Amino acid sequence: MSIVALNKITICGLVSEKTQVLTELQKLGCLHLIALRPGSQDADATTASHAQDAYKAVRFLASAPRKRRPVPRDPAFDMGETVRRTLDNQQRLRTATDSRDFLAHRIQELEPWGDFALPQRHQLAGLRLWFYRLPRNQSASLAKLAHPWQIVYQDHRHAYVVLIASEQPPADALPVARTHAGFRPLGVLRQQLEQAEIELDELHAERERLTRWLFLLTQNLASAEDQAALQSATTQTLDVDAIFAVQGWAPRGAVAAIQRLVTGRGLALFIEDPTPTDSPPTLLDTPAVIAGGQDLVRFFQTPGYRTWDPSAVVYFSFALFFAMILADAGYALILGGLLAFGWRALGKTDTGQRLRALALTTTGFSLIYGLLVGSYFGRPPAEHSLPAAVRLLDLSDFDGMLQLSITIGAAHVVLANALIAYHRGPRLRSKLPPMGWIAVTCGALALWLGEAGNYPSVLRALGGLSLTVGVLLILLFSGTQAFSGRSAMRRLLAGLVGISQITKLFGDVMSYIRLFALGLASTSLALTFNDLSGQLIAQLPGVGLLLALIVLTFGHGLNLVLAVVSGLVHGLRLNFIEFFSWAILEEGYPFRAFSVHDGNRVMKSL
Repeated sequence: MSIVALNKITICGLVSEKTQVLTELQKLGCLHLIALRPGSQDADATTASHAQDAYKAVRFLASAPRKRRPVPRDPAFDMGETVRRTLDNQQRLRTATDSRDFLAHRIQELEPWGDFALPQRHQLAGLRLWFYRLPRNQSASLAKLAHPWQIVYQDHRHAYVVLIASEQPPADALPVARTHAGFRPLGVLRQQLEQAEIELDELHAERERLTRWLFLLTQNLASAEDQAALQSATTQTLDVDAIFAVQGWAPRGAVAAIQRLVTGRGLALFIEDPTPTDSPPTLLDTPAVIAGGQDLVRFFQTPGYRTWDPSAVVYFSFALFFAMILADAGYALILGGLLAFGWRALGKTDTGQRLRALALTTTGFSLIYGLLVGSYFGRPPAEHSLPAAVRLLDLSDFDGMLQLSITIGAAHVVLANALIAYHRGPRLRSKLPPMGWIAVTCGALALWLGEAGNYPSVLRALGGLSLTVGVLLILLFSGTQAFSGRSAMRRLLAGLVGISQITKLFGDVMSYIRLFALGLASTSLALTFNDLSGQLIAQLPGVGLLLALIVLTFGHGLNLVLAVVSGLVHGLRLNFIEFFSWAILEEGYPFRAFSVHDGNRVMKSL
């Protein structure tokens, strides 16, 4: 659960061996390439573009309504040509469909006017005809027109009006938009529509013929990605005369494997540690059990190389926040049942397995918290029962739940600053500002709890002392200047700027009130549906039971969806906004290994 330490690796050899060396490095799969050639910074995008073309072709053919018998093997199969033909068919099919839809719409507009040909402009002395289909109840607006007009046809709903003007009348000339007649008669449009339908039939038939290559395309997707990545890598090397150099970042644990490769081929190897001016990529090393937290972190922001891995904290804090927002053991059991139903399907991919573990942890936290607050579809447990015995929290105790939410928020911010202090390095001075924020947070929390707690004097004394010490640490050590002369003034100014973040601290901690508020809202809505169903049963004997079941099913289903959405959105928001603003002070970019692709993984992703 850390950020993997990297070394900068530079390999030099003969240009004649470059392709073979890059191929072996790709098989080794532990190097994040650095572009050495000017203008090659977008090589990753080029690689992704080539591979994406193959994926697009496969998905387009896989979605075809009718497919031909697949060809299992063909020595003459050309992956690139097949992809090109498939994407060309897709583009022409899209263009033909748009053309067919446009013609159909134009015909629909012109059919009420009949089949006619517009005169040339010189035949009308520069004037033009403008067509409007006007509702008959708005015919009075014709009297206000400044241009000559004529009603050429009427039905029970519309008057078909033609205006004569050299330029298009203003948009507000009539209360309706004009009909776009164009210069092609209705008969010509119908012929063009028929040709478009024929072209579409031919394109669909071509697509169906191309589906015979679907199996070979999917089998060659991984090799296509590998070839595109290799071609991209060749553009990132630095070639000088007969010598080439390739450079990249590699985990320190993989350096030995690179050394063996270099020694076997007689290449030159340079190994360097990152310098302060370097910006290495970030490779997170998270245990498989909590790897879902790594997915959550990368979804929002990749931490910088010199920061720390927040995956574990985000993993468990998200599960806790989701549980507090759901706040119902019955809903947690439903989510557990849905997870059990989709368990095997989620296990088919690596990402699905990680999300499955995260969902299991979140559901477990939700069940435990639901038992602690004693809510079962909004109903409390029966007195003197086992569920009543494990009920330790009361959602109706506003003061107690508010204190719990604020305390959790303060603890989250304290944890963020503690981890920042721990990863600041050996120098004590760099650790003092985050330690100051820890003292300020704990002191402010103690003062607030002292107002409503059983030990106000003790908490106030400890809180005041902690708050004072924290403010002094922030004021004196936020800056890096010396304590003498003008540097001391700049240092104090930096400290004052740091202290101004107290308002941010207050706002961030107060944001955690949403944990209690949303949980209370979910429980209150469940109680409302329960009461409504009870009233239906009491007021309408017989049919009231059926109506009550409908209300319960719909109401609790809606409430569960709202609670899950709130848990996802606000559970992530408290981590990504409030927590990350204190915990992650540097954004990085992910480590992308130059490696071969697993064909089985490619197949599963389709």
